[in-house]
Amino acid sequence: MGGTAAGPVPDASHDFALWEKRVDALLVIASSEGHFTVDGLRRVLEDMGEEAFETMSYYERWISSVNQNLIEAGVYTTAELATKMTEVAARGPTYGEAASD
Repeated sequence: MGGTAAGPVPDASHDFALWEKRVDALLVIASSEGHFTVDGLRRVLEDMGEEAFETMSYYERWISSVNQNLIEAGVYTTAELATKMTEVAARGPTYGEAASD
């Protein structure tokens, strides 16, 4: 949390997971299309509260913030998101399984 001592920041680089790269790409595209600003993203992150910072990864928090901002901007509704998530889940648990259909 901002202003709270968290110890040393690890500086070892790591390769990002594909989903993390996609979160970053979605953030860049959606913000460049004017759907939200960095202030809007930060507002949602700060509204999440301390528990989110203790239980969610960096990119989990960011995708939650991007999602909330896109809903607020009217890009899609929670019902539309739920429908799409059901469709995606039906494809299978891995990309390989989904691609083989």
